[in-house]
Amino acid sequence: MTAFLRAPLCPAGHLPHEGGDWQLRGRRFPSNVRDWRKWKRQPISPRVGEMSGRTEGGAVERALRGLVLIPFLVTLVLLLATPASAAPIDDQFRAWLQNDLWPEAKAKGISEKTFDTAFDGVKPNLKLPDLVLPGKKATTPRKQHQAEFGSPGAYFAEKTVRAVTSGGRTREAANARTLAAIEERYGVPGEVLLAIWGRETGFGAAKMPYDAFEVLGTKAFMSTKKAFFRTELLAALEIVERGLAPVGAMKSSWAGALGQPQFMPTSFLKHAVDFDGDGRADIWNSVPDTLASIANYLVHYGWVKGRGWGFEVTVPESVSCSLEGPDQGKKISEWAAMGIKRVGGKAFPASELKKEGFLLMPAGRSGPAFIATPNFYVLKQYNTSDLYALFIGHGADRIANGDSNFSGSWGAVGGLHRSDIAALQRALEAKGYDVGSADGLPGFKTRRSIGKWQAKNGQAATCFPDADLVAAIK
Repeated sequence: MTAFLRAPLCPAGHLPHEGGDWQLRGRRFPSNVRDWRKWKRQPISPRVGEMSGRTEGGAVERALRGLVLIPFLVTLVLLLATPASAAPIDDQFRAWLQNDLWPEAKAKGISEKTFDTAFDGVKPNLKLPDLVLPGKKATTPRKQHQAEFGSPGAYFAEKTVRAVTSGGRTREAANARTLAAIEERYGVPGEVLLAIWGRETGFGAAKMPYDAFEVLGTKAFMSTKKAFFRTELLAALEIVERGLAPVGAMKSSWAGALGQPQFMPTSFLKHAVDFDGDGRADIWNSVPDTLASIANYLVHYGWVKGRGWGFEVTVPESVSCSLEGPDQGKKISEWAAMGIKRVGGKAFPASELKKEGFLLMPAGRSGPAFIATPNFYVLKQYNTSDLYALFIGHGADRIANGDSNFSGSWGAVGGLHRSDIAALQRALEAKGYDVGSADGLPGFKTRRSIGKWQAKNGQAATCFPDADLVAAIK
Protein backbone atom coordinates (compact mmCIF):
# COMPACT_ATOMS: atom_id res chain seq x y z
CA MET A 1 0.00 0.00 0.00
CA THR A 2 2.85 2.40 0.77
CA ALA A 3 4.26 2.10 -2.73
CA PHE A 4 0.81 2.19 -4.29
CA LEU A 5 -0.20 5.42 -2.57
CA ARG A 6 2.88 7.18 -3.91
CA ALA A 7 2.12 6.16 -7.51
CA PRO A 8 0.31 8.81 -9.59
CA LEU A 9 -2.78 7.21 -11.07
CA CYS A 10 -4.16 7.53 -14.57
CA PRO A 11 -7.95 7.94 -14.12
CA ALA A 12 -10.39 8.07 -16.97
CA GLY A 13 -10.03 11.11 -19.18
CA HIS A 14 -6.33 11.57 -18.40
CA LEU A 15 -3.83 11.29 -21.21
CA PRO A 16 -0.65 9.65 -19.86
CA HIS A 17 2.53 11.73 -20.12
CA GLU A 18 5.43 10.78 -22.32
CA GLY A 19 7.15 7.84 -20.68
CA GLY A 20 4.06 6.77 -18.80
CA ASP A 21 3.09 7.40 -15.21
CA TRP A 22 5.32 5.77 -12.60
CA GLN A 23 5.37 3.97 -9.33
CA LEU A 24 8.12 3.41 -6.77
CA ARG A 25 9.48 -0.09 -7.17
CA GLY A 26 9.95 -0.88 -3.51
CA ARG A 27 8.05 -0.21 -0.32
CA ARG A 28 10.96 1.76 1.14
CA PHE A 29 13.54 4.11 -0.31
CA PRO A 30 17.08 2.67 -0.85
CA SER A 31 19.19 2.35 2.30
CA ASN A 32 22.30 3.83 0.73
CA VAL A 33 23.13 6.63 -1.67
CA ARG A 34 24.66 4.34 -4.28
CA ASP A 35 21.45 2.35 -4.65
CA TRP A 36 19.47 5.61 -4.78
CA ARG A 37 21.31 6.70 -7.93
CA LYS A 38 20.57 3.33 -9.57
CA TRP A 39 16.94 3.55 -8.65
CA LYS A 40 14.59 3.65 -11.69
CA ARG A 41 10.99 4.47 -12.37
CA GLN A 42 8.62 1.79 -13.58
CA PRO A 43 5.90 2.72 -16.11
CA ILE A 44 2.42 1.61 -15.19
CA SER A 45 0.47 3.16 -18.08
CA PRO A 46 1.22 3.40 -21.79
CA ARG A 47 3.14 6.06 -23.63
CA VAL A 48 1.31 8.77 -25.53
CA GLY A 49 -0.20 7.35 -28.69
CA GLU A 50 -0.15 3.72 -27.52
CA MET A 51 -3.26 1.64 -27.06
CA SER A 52 -4.40 1.09 -23.52
CA GLY A 53 -5.23 -2.53 -24.08
CA ARG A 54 -8.95 -2.03 -23.32
CA THR A 55 -11.54 -3.36 -25.80
CA GLU A 56 -14.40 -1.28 -27.14
CA GLY A 57 -17.85 -1.63 -25.54
CA GLY A 58 -18.77 -2.36 -21.90
CA ALA A 59 -19.52 1.33 -21.26
CA VAL A 60 -22.19 0.68 -18.62
CA GLU A 61 -19.98 -1.71 -16.72
CA ARG A 62 -17.11 0.77 -16.78
CA ALA A 63 -19.43 3.57 -15.60
CA LEU A 64 -20.57 1.49 -12.62
CA ARG A 65 -16.97 0.68 -11.74
CA GLY A 66 -16.21 4.41 -11.93
CA LEU A 67 -18.94 5.20 -9.40
CA VAL A 68 -17.56 2.58 -7.04
CA LEU A 69 -14.07 4.08 -7.38
CA ILE A 70 -15.08 7.66 -6.55
CA PRO A 71 -14.97 7.31 -2.71
CA PHE A 72 -11.64 5.51 -2.97
CA LEU A 73 -10.18 8.22 -5.19
CA VAL A 74 -11.32 10.97 -2.81
CA THR A 75 -9.58 9.18 0.04
CA LEU A 76 -6.50 8.75 -2.10
CA VAL A 77 -6.32 12.46 -2.91
CA LEU A 78 -6.47 13.28 0.80
CA LEU A 79 -3.69 10.84 1.54
CA LEU A 80 -1.53 12.27 -1.21
CA ALA A 81 -1.98 15.74 0.32
CA THR A 82 -0.40 14.62 3.60
CA PRO A 83 2.78 16.62 4.40
CA ALA A 84 6.18 15.10 3.65
CA SER A 85 6.76 14.63 7.37
CA ALA A 86 4.40 11.67 7.24
CA ALA A 87 6.96 9.71 5.23
CA PRO A 88 9.31 7.54 7.29
CA ILE A 89 12.21 9.57 8.68
CA ASP A 90 14.76 7.19 7.17
CA ASP A 91 13.31 7.92 3.73
CA GLN A 92 13.39 11.67 4.32
CA PHE A 93 16.98 11.41 5.52
CA ARG A 94 18.02 9.55 2.36
CA ALA A 95 16.26 12.11 0.18
CA TRP A 96 18.01 14.91 2.09
CA LEU A 97 21.42 13.28 1.61
CA GLN A 98 20.90 12.89 -2.11
CA ASN A 99 19.10 16.10 -2.99
CA ASP A 100 20.43 18.58 -0.43
CA LEU A 101 23.78 17.53 1.05
CA TRP A 102 25.36 15.75 -1.91
CA PRO A 103 25.30 18.75 -4.30
CA GLU A 104 27.11 20.91 -1.75
CA ALA A 105 29.58 18.17 -0.87
CA LYS A 106 30.32 17.61 -4.57
CA ALA A 107 30.87 21.35 -5.07
CA LYS A 108 33.40 21.27 -2.22
CA GLY A 109 35.40 18.53 -3.89
CA ILE A 110 34.02 15.47 -2.14
CA SER A 111 34.03 12.45 -4.44
CA GLU A 112 31.05 10.19 -4.95
CA LYS A 113 33.11 7.28 -3.57
CA THR A 114 33.83 9.12 -0.30
CA PHE A 115 30.24 10.27 0.07
CA ASP A 116 28.75 6.84 -0.59
CA THR A 117 31.21 5.07 1.71
CA ALA A 118 30.63 7.54 4.55
CA PHE A 119 26.84 7.10 4.46
CA ASP A 120 26.64 3.44 3.53
CA GLY A 121 23.95 1.98 5.80
CA VAL A 122 23.73 5.15 7.92
CA LYS A 123 20.32 6.00 9.36
CA PRO A 124 19.23 8.83 11.65
CA ASN A 125 19.90 8.08 15.33
CA LEU A 126 16.74 9.25 17.06
CA LYS A 127 18.22 8.64 20.52
CA LEU A 128 20.58 11.60 20.25
CA PRO A 129 19.68 14.72 22.28
CA ASP A 130 18.50 18.07 20.92
CA LEU A 131 16.72 16.72 17.85
CA VAL A 132 13.71 18.26 16.15
CA LEU A 133 11.60 15.82 14.17
CA PRO A 134 10.63 16.96 10.67
CA GLY A 135 7.48 19.04 10.82
CA LYS A 136 7.88 19.74 14.56
CA LYS A 137 8.99 22.88 16.38
CA ALA A 138 12.06 23.05 18.60
CA THR A 139 11.42 23.03 22.35
CA THR A 140 13.77 23.38 25.31
CA PRO A 141 14.52 19.88 26.62
CA ARG A 142 13.44 19.20 30.17
CA LYS A 143 16.60 17.30 31.01
CA GLN A 144 20.15 18.64 30.96
CA HIS A 145 22.34 16.26 28.97
CA GLN A 146 25.69 17.99 29.48
CA ALA A 147 27.30 17.78 32.91
CA GLU A 148 29.07 21.07 32.20
CA PHE A 149 25.75 22.90 32.62
CA GLY A 150 24.37 20.93 35.56
CA SER A 151 25.10 21.01 39.29
CA PRO A 152 28.52 22.58 40.04
CA GLY A 153 28.99 20.41 43.11
CA ALA A 154 28.43 17.21 41.14
CA TYR A 155 30.71 18.38 38.36
CA PHE A 156 33.57 18.91 40.82
CA ALA A 157 33.09 15.65 42.70
CA GLU A 158 36.44 14.74 44.21
CA LYS A 159 36.46 11.30 42.58
CA THR A 160 36.13 12.91 39.15
CA VAL A 161 38.76 15.58 39.74
CA ARG A 162 41.24 13.17 41.31
CA ALA A 163 41.00 10.76 38.38
CA VAL A 164 42.26 13.55 36.14
CA THR A 165 44.90 14.92 38.50
CA SER A 166 46.43 11.61 39.57
CA GLY A 167 46.38 10.33 36.01
CA GLY A 168 47.88 13.60 34.85
CA ARG A 169 50.81 13.40 37.24
CA THR A 170 51.55 9.84 36.13
CA ARG A 171 51.56 10.84 32.47
CA GLU A 172 53.50 14.02 33.17
CA ALA A 173 56.50 11.92 34.13
CA ALA A 174 56.05 9.48 31.26
CA ASN A 175 55.79 12.27 28.66
CA ALA A 176 58.14 14.82 30.19
CA ARG A 177 60.29 15.37 27.08
CA THR A 178 57.29 15.70 24.79
CA LEU A 179 55.53 18.13 27.11
CA ALA A 180 58.67 20.25 27.47
CA ALA A 181 59.08 20.43 23.70
CA ILE A 182 55.43 21.39 23.23
CA GLU A 183 55.60 24.10 25.88
CA GLU A 184 58.74 25.50 24.29
CA ARG A 185 57.04 25.71 20.90
CA TYR A 186 53.54 26.81 21.94
CA GLY A 187 53.93 28.33 25.40
CA VAL A 188 51.16 26.25 26.98
CA PRO A 189 52.08 24.49 30.25
CA GLY A 190 52.05 20.71 30.17
CA GLU A 191 49.67 20.43 33.11
CA VAL A 192 46.99 22.33 31.17
CA LEU A 193 47.31 19.92 28.24
CA LEU A 194 47.16 16.93 30.58
CA ALA A 195 44.06 18.24 32.32
CA ILE A 196 42.24 18.64 28.99
CA TRP A 197 43.39 15.23 27.75
CA GLY A 198 42.27 13.59 30.98
CA ARG A 199 38.93 15.35 31.11
CA GLU A 200 38.05 14.72 27.48
CA THR A 201 38.84 11.03 27.08
CA GLY A 202 40.49 9.74 30.26
CA PHE A 203 43.91 10.10 28.58
CA GLY A 204 42.70 8.25 25.51
CA ALA A 205 41.10 5.36 27.38
CA ALA A 206 37.48 6.30 26.61
CA LYS A 207 35.99 4.47 23.67
CA MET A 208 34.01 6.47 21.14
CA PRO A 209 30.83 4.45 20.55
CA TYR A 210 29.27 6.40 17.68
CA ASP A 211 29.76 6.57 13.94
CA ALA A 212 30.66 10.21 13.30
CA PHE A 213 28.68 10.28 10.06
CA GLU A 214 25.61 8.91 11.83
CA VAL A 215 25.84 11.55 14.57
CA LEU A 216 26.74 14.51 12.37
CA GLY A 217 24.34 13.41 9.64
CA THR A 218 21.45 13.09 12.08
CA LYS A 219 22.14 16.45 13.68
CA ALA A 220 22.68 18.25 10.37
CA PHE A 221 19.34 16.87 9.19
CA MET A 222 17.16 17.37 12.25
CA SER A 223 18.81 19.05 15.26
CA THR A 224 18.34 22.44 16.88
CA LYS A 225 21.69 23.50 15.36
CA LYS A 226 21.44 22.15 11.85
CA ALA A 227 23.71 24.76 10.24
CA PHE A 228 26.49 24.14 12.77
CA PHE A 229 26.40 20.37 12.30
CA ARG A 230 26.12 20.63 8.53
CA THR A 231 29.44 22.50 8.51
CA GLU A 232 30.96 19.83 10.74
CA LEU A 233 29.58 17.04 8.57
CA LEU A 234 31.12 18.53 5.44
CA ALA A 235 34.42 18.89 7.30
CA ALA A 236 34.26 15.22 8.30
CA LEU A 237 33.82 14.29 4.64
CA GLU A 238 36.83 16.46 3.81
CA ILE A 239 38.94 14.60 6.39
CA VAL A 240 38.19 11.34 4.62
CA GLU A 241 38.51 12.80 1.12
CA ARG A 242 42.00 14.14 1.88
CA GLY A 243 43.13 10.81 3.28
CA LEU A 244 43.65 12.21 6.78
CA ALA A 245 41.59 9.37 8.29
CA PRO A 246 39.57 6.48 6.85
CA VAL A 247 35.82 6.22 7.32
CA GLY A 248 36.31 3.35 9.76
CA ALA A 249 38.36 5.56 12.10
CA MET A 250 35.70 8.26 12.27
CA LYS A 251 34.26 7.26 15.64
CA SER A 252 32.90 10.02 17.81
CA SER A 253 31.08 11.11 20.92
CA TRP A 254 27.32 11.76 20.88
CA ALA A 255 28.16 15.30 19.75
CA GLY A 256 30.40 14.23 16.86
CA ALA A 257 33.77 15.02 18.50
CA LEU A 258 36.77 12.99 17.33
CA GLY A 259 39.84 11.36 18.83
CA GLN A 260 41.67 11.73 22.11
CA PRO A 261 41.33 15.54 22.30
CA GLN A 262 37.68 15.38 21.15
CA PHE A 263 38.04 17.80 18.26
CA MET A 264 35.06 18.62 16.11
CA PRO A 265 35.95 17.98 12.44
CA THR A 266 36.51 21.68 11.65
CA SER A 267 38.86 21.91 14.65
CA PHE A 268 40.78 18.90 13.39
CA LEU A 269 41.28 20.54 10.02
CA LYS A 270 42.40 23.82 11.62
CA HIS A 271 44.41 22.69 14.62
CA ALA A 272 45.58 19.06 14.41
CA VAL A 273 49.37 18.84 14.02
CA ASP A 274 51.96 16.16 13.37
CA PHE A 275 54.31 16.42 16.33
CA ASP A 276 55.83 12.95 16.26
CA GLY A 277 57.16 13.44 12.73
CA ASP A 278 55.48 10.49 11.03
CA GLY A 279 53.92 12.66 8.34
CA ARG A 280 50.31 12.71 9.55
CA ALA A 281 48.34 14.36 12.35
CA ASP A 282 46.98 11.40 14.30
CA ILE A 283 44.75 12.44 17.21
CA TRP A 284 43.46 8.89 17.54
CA ASN A 285 46.68 7.01 18.34
CA SER A 286 49.59 9.44 18.83
CA VAL A 287 50.09 11.04 22.25
CA PRO A 288 52.53 13.70 20.95
CA ASP A 289 50.11 14.66 18.16
CA THR A 290 47.21 14.77 20.62
CA LEU A 291 48.96 17.01 23.15
CA ALA A 292 50.49 19.32 20.54
CA SER A 293 47.14 19.65 18.76
CA ILE A 294 45.51 20.77 22.02
CA ALA A 295 48.28 23.34 22.52
CA ASN A 296 47.92 24.59 18.96
CA TYR A 297 44.17 24.97 19.49
CA LEU A 298 44.67 27.09 22.62
CA VAL A 299 47.29 29.29 20.95
CA HIS A 300 44.92 29.89 18.05
CA TYR A 301 42.36 31.25 20.50
CA GLY A 302 44.82 33.58 22.18
CA TRP A 303 46.63 31.75 24.97
CA VAL A 304 48.90 34.24 26.76
CA LYS A 305 52.26 32.70 27.56
CA GLY A 306 53.37 33.20 31.14
CA ARG A 307 49.93 33.85 32.66
CA GLY A 308 47.85 31.38 34.63
CA TRP A 309 44.10 30.96 34.34
CA GLY A 310 43.07 32.79 37.56
CA PHE A 311 42.86 32.89 41.35
CA GLU A 312 40.29 31.80 43.91
CA VAL A 313 39.14 34.82 45.91
CA THR A 314 36.70 36.03 48.53
CA VAL A 315 34.18 38.65 47.43
CA PRO A 316 32.75 40.98 50.09
CA GLU A 317 29.00 41.67 50.17
CA SER A 318 29.75 45.22 49.05
CA VAL A 319 30.80 43.88 45.63
CA SER A 320 27.83 42.82 43.55
CA CYS A 321 27.90 39.43 41.91
CA SER A 322 26.35 41.13 38.89
CA LEU A 323 29.82 42.52 38.07
CA GLU A 324 30.71 39.10 36.67
CA GLY A 325 31.67 38.53 33.06
CA PRO A 326 34.41 38.85 30.45
CA ASP A 327 32.99 42.19 29.30
CA GLN A 328 33.39 43.80 32.74
CA GLY A 329 37.12 43.43 33.29
CA LYS A 330 39.22 45.58 35.59
CA LYS A 331 42.87 45.73 36.54
CA ILE A 332 43.49 43.17 39.24
CA SER A 333 44.72 46.02 41.46
CA GLU A 334 41.26 47.63 41.11
CA TRP A 335 39.51 44.44 42.17
CA ALA A 336 41.83 44.27 45.15
CA ALA A 337 41.00 47.88 46.05
CA MET A 338 37.30 46.89 46.13
CA GLY A 339 38.08 44.39 48.88
CA ILE A 340 38.48 41.22 46.82
CA LYS A 341 41.28 39.05 48.24
CA ARG A 342 42.95 35.80 47.35
CA VAL A 343 42.03 32.90 49.59
CA GLY A 344 44.50 31.74 52.22
CA GLY A 345 45.92 35.20 52.81
CA LYS A 346 48.03 35.12 49.64
CA ALA A 347 48.72 38.33 47.78
CA PHE A 348 48.14 38.71 44.07
CA PRO A 349 51.48 38.42 42.22
CA ALA A 350 52.99 41.85 41.58
CA SER A 351 53.31 40.98 37.89
CA GLU A 352 49.52 40.58 37.69
CA LEU A 353 48.35 43.75 39.41
CA LYS A 354 48.35 45.96 36.31
CA LYS A 355 46.82 43.28 34.09
CA GLU A 356 43.16 42.70 33.41
CA GLY A 357 41.10 40.23 35.41
CA PHE A 358 37.44 39.26 35.46
CA LEU A 359 35.06 38.36 38.27
CA LEU A 360 33.85 34.77 37.95
CA MET A 361 31.12 33.31 40.17
CA PRO A 362 29.84 30.11 38.48
CA ALA A 363 27.28 29.42 41.21
CA GLY A 364 26.65 33.02 42.17
CA ARG A 365 26.87 33.54 45.93
CA SER A 366 26.41 29.78 46.44
CA GLY A 367 29.92 28.71 45.50
CA PRO A 368 33.57 29.67 45.19
CA ALA A 369 34.52 32.93 43.48
CA PHE A 370 37.49 33.74 41.26
CA ILE A 371 39.36 36.45 39.45
CA ALA A 372 39.98 34.96 36.02
CA THR A 373 42.59 35.97 33.47
CA PRO A 374 42.08 36.02 29.69
CA ASN A 375 43.49 32.49 29.59
CA PHE A 376 40.40 31.26 31.42
CA TYR A 377 38.30 32.36 28.46
CA VAL A 378 40.73 30.66 26.10
CA LEU A 379 40.07 27.43 27.98
CA LYS A 380 36.38 28.14 27.63
CA GLN A 381 36.82 28.13 23.85
CA TYR A 382 37.51 24.41 24.14
CA ASN A 383 34.08 23.84 25.67
CA THR A 384 31.83 26.83 26.14
CA SER A 385 31.11 26.24 29.82
CA ASP A 386 32.43 28.15 32.81
CA LEU A 387 32.49 24.92 34.82
CA TYR A 388 34.53 23.14 32.16
CA ALA A 389 37.15 25.89 31.94
CA LEU A 390 37.31 26.06 35.74
CA PHE A 391 37.72 22.29 35.97
CA ILE A 392 40.68 22.44 33.56
CA GLY A 393 42.34 25.31 35.40
CA HIS A 394 41.79 23.69 38.78
CA GLY A 395 42.92 20.31 37.52
CA ALA A 396 46.08 21.81 36.02
CA ASP A 397 46.91 23.50 39.34
CA ARG A 398 46.50 20.20 41.17
CA ILE A 399 48.64 18.30 38.67
CA ALA A 400 51.41 20.89 39.13
CA ASN A 401 51.12 21.58 42.85
CA GLY A 402 49.38 18.62 44.47
CA ASP A 403 45.79 17.89 45.37
CA SER A 404 44.02 20.61 47.29
CA ASN A 405 40.40 21.59 46.85
CA PHE A 406 38.79 25.01 46.57
CA SER A 407 38.51 26.95 49.81
CA GLY A 408 34.90 27.81 49.04
CA SER A 409 32.26 25.09 48.87
CA TRP A 410 29.51 24.52 46.33
CA GLY A 411 25.99 25.07 47.58
CA ALA A 412 22.99 22.91 46.75
CA VAL A 413 22.26 24.61 43.44
CA GLY A 414 21.82 23.38 39.90
CA GLY A 415 18.84 21.12 40.53
CA LEU A 416 16.37 22.88 38.27
CA HIS A 417 15.17 21.42 35.00
CA ARG A 418 16.65 23.04 31.94
CA SER A 419 13.16 23.94 30.75
CA ASP A 420 12.52 25.78 34.04
CA ILE A 421 15.66 27.87 33.59
CA ALA A 422 14.65 28.64 30.01
CA ALA A 423 11.26 29.88 31.27
CA LEU A 424 13.05 32.10 33.78
CA GLN A 425 15.30 33.46 31.05
CA ARG A 426 12.34 34.29 28.83
CA ALA A 427 10.69 36.11 31.72
CA LEU A 428 13.85 38.15 32.32
CA GLU A 429 14.12 38.95 28.62
CA ALA A 430 10.54 40.21 28.67
CA LYS A 431 11.59 42.60 31.43
CA GLY A 432 14.49 43.93 29.35
CA TYR A 433 17.38 41.89 30.76
CA ASP A 434 20.13 40.41 28.58
CA VAL A 435 20.40 36.69 29.42
CA GLY A 436 22.43 35.83 26.34
CA SER A 437 20.01 33.19 25.11
CA ALA A 438 16.92 31.55 26.59
CA ASP A 439 18.47 28.09 26.21
CA GLY A 440 18.10 26.82 29.77
CA LEU A 441 21.82 27.15 30.49
CA PRO A 442 22.70 29.58 33.32
CA GLY A 443 25.68 31.40 31.83
CA PHE A 444 27.22 34.57 33.18
CA LYS A 445 24.70 36.86 31.44
CA THR A 446 21.82 34.98 33.03
CA ARG A 447 23.49 34.94 36.44
CA ARG A 448 24.20 38.64 36.53
CA SER A 449 20.75 39.49 35.16
CA ILE A 450 19.29 37.55 38.06
CA GLY A 451 21.44 39.58 40.44
CA LYS A 452 20.32 42.86 38.91
CA TRP A 453 16.65 41.86 39.09
CA GLN A 454 17.05 40.79 42.72
CA ALA A 455 18.74 44.05 43.71
CA LYS A 456 16.09 46.09 41.89
CA ASN A 457 13.35 44.24 43.76
CA GLY A 458 14.89 44.64 47.19
CA GLN A 459 16.30 41.13 47.46
CA ALA A 460 19.82 40.02 48.33
CA ALA A 461 21.58 39.25 45.05
CA THR A 462 22.46 35.55 44.72
CA CYS A 463 23.06 35.54 40.94
CA PHE A 464 21.86 31.99 40.43
CA PRO A 465 18.46 30.50 39.55
CA ASP A 466 16.39 28.59 42.09
CA ALA A 467 12.78 27.38 42.30
CA ASP A 468 11.55 30.41 44.30
CA LEU A 469 13.12 32.77 41.81
CA VAL A 470 11.52 30.98 38.88
CA ALA A 471 8.10 31.34 40.51
CA ALA A 472 8.70 34.99 41.49
CA ILE A 473 9.90 36.24 38.10
CA LYS A 474 7.24 34.34 36.13
